[in-house]
Amino acid sequence: MLKFAKSMTAVALALAAVTGSAQAEYPEKPVEFVVPWPPGDLEDVLTRMIAEDFSEAYGVPTAVVNKPGGGGGPFPGAIEVANAPADGYTVGSFLIAIPVVGPQIGIPDLNPDPFVPLGNFLTYPFVIATGGNAPYKTMGELAEHAKANDVVLGHFGAPLVPTQVTMGLAKEMGFSYASDAAFDALDCNTLASGDVDVINTTLQLILPCLDDVSVLASIGSERINLTSDTPTVAELAPDLDVALWNGLFVHKDTPQEARDKIIAVAEKTMMSDRAQKLAAETGAQVYWQPAAEVVDQIQKDIDTMGRIESMLSE
Repeated sequence: MLKFAKSMTAVALALAAVTGSAQAEYPEKPVEFVVPWPPGDLEDVLTRMIAEDFSEAYGVPTAVVNKPGGGGGPFPGAIEVANAPADGYTVGSFLIAIPVVGPQIGIPDLNPDPFVPLGNFLTYPFVIATGGNAPYKTMGELAEHAKANDVVLGHFGAPLVPTQVTMGLAKEMGFSYASDAAFDALDCNTLASGDVDVINTTLQLILPCLDDVSVLASIGSERINLTSDTPTVAELAPDLDVALWNGLFVHKDTPQEARDKIIAVAEKTMMSDRAQKLAAETGAQVYWQPAAEVVDQIQKDIDTMGRIESMLSE
């Protein structure tokens, strides 16, 4: 009888150990943040801040992995997050295009949308710009010039939000670009080389030559503090009011405990002095928008992009 009791005690201890391991508190191993774009831009810099703070807060290693490719889809970085275990150890840092465009353009891994937002933290200072030598300094002057001259547009991908907004604005103003092309980088060299006449890009990428370019418009509803004299697309065409945001996303089956811990760090990071300093230096808006508000934002942006698509197909 004593031998049986000892055996049962051993079994109970083993089960307790297994149960304790299965319910180990998150996080207990490295966490990976996936950025589906090349390193160096604002979403990458801020995501690295979040990863550093997460590691410090919870004592686990973190890594930021850049998986660029497919500016107009299929977004390999987002697909990696979609197919990773839904355990909070793979977090996506996603531009508006992933939840708004991805499910709409026939990418099986993204349709239906497999993600839930944790929160948005960045609105890009995205602009439509041209070289300082161009014979137009405003969108109105560009519209007049393009009616009699070929103007080539450079962008990050035809289906992406800023490209669609830029094309929609041209149509609203009565002109069209003679041609357009996608680039991995759109910066000072793109304009200086003469590869294109007009680009839509983040202000950060042209800050080094800002005095030598003309910013024709900014995309979104609020003017950028570094180009405060330049109108927004929303001012020029209210129906095209789309802000270019970036947020953190996880698979929808991710436990709430993991979501809450990621959110707690990310929100604190965005309010930190170093994040707010980056905002002041680049013209970006850095903040924390809760998940419920992001859900509403996504639906609003899907509706707006649907109107733009209808406009461009007419």
